[in-house]
Amino acid sequence: MERTSNLQNPTADNNLSGWINGFIGVVIFSASLPATKVAVLEFDPVFLTLARASIAAVLALAMLGLLKARRPQRSQLLALAIVACGVVVGFPLLTALALQHVTSAHTIVFLGLLPLSTAAFAVLRGGERPRPAFWCFSVLGSACVVGYALSQGLTAAPEGDILMLLAVLICGLGYAEGAKLSRTLGGWQVICWELVLALPVMAPLAWLWAPSSFAGISAPAWSGLAYISVFSMLIGFVFWYRGLAQGGIAAVGQLQLLQPFFGLALAATLLHERVSLGMFGVTAAVILCVMAARRFAR
Repeated sequence: MERTSNLQNPTADNNLSGWINGFIGVVIFSASLPATKVAVLEFDPVFLTLARASIAAVLALAMLGLLKARRPQRSQLLALAIVACGVVVGFPLLTALALQHVTSAHTIVFLGLLPLSTAAFAVLRGGERPRPAFWCFSVLGSACVVGYALSQGLTAAPEGDILMLLAVLICGLGYAEGAKLSRTLGGWQVICWELVLALPVMAPLAWLWAPSSFAGISAPAWSGLAYISVFSMLIGFVFWYRGLAQGGIAAVGQLQLLQPFFGLALAATLLHERVSLGMFGVTAAVILCVMAARRFAR
């Protein structure tokens, strides 16, 4: 009995660590959209995307040097490029553009699709095989989100909704690919190397896209840029990729359903945006669906 317990504990401890790390990552990510909303009011969304990646890349380069991280193998460069396109460029740019058309509270609800997107790419890219019941609950949760968007009338701001759907799709690919790579390269190394690889492109473009003057930029906008650069673009991914690698991409990915709940609370508290009972109702329904799906993730 003792021998069996010793053999099982490492797996249990690893899964628990995965859920803890994943939860910390989700909490950090939850403030991303409200912070982006504040920043995009005064910064051009393209410049904001380029600047946040460049700032995070400089910090990542310092981390790699101080901690003497090993370089990625040549065979890992393509995967790093895919992750960079998904989470360094694609998701931040598309969400920043979407926030020009809709409120952060509205876009946060679309994050309910992220677990399904991540799980789908976990199968395609990570080789995971969740049970059929998992997909039933995941699709049901996603249907709640899409149904809410339709009930609000997509004709009001179709650009914002389409941009958010594209953002969720490309982010799911980046999460799954990054988690798969974390198993061999390491969680914090993945986000650091992908940022560094993107730096030669992002930094010059950020300089070219920079406003002619920063004199009129307010402190809240600078704070929003600082948060999404340091926490959303770097620190959050350190915990997130490690959690996905430890606990399973499809399983831990379901924690993303907590992100709308935290995000809606922040949008209401910090931005004083109106959060309807319908938004909370949809978020609660989606969370229940994906919590049920978690039981059948493996």
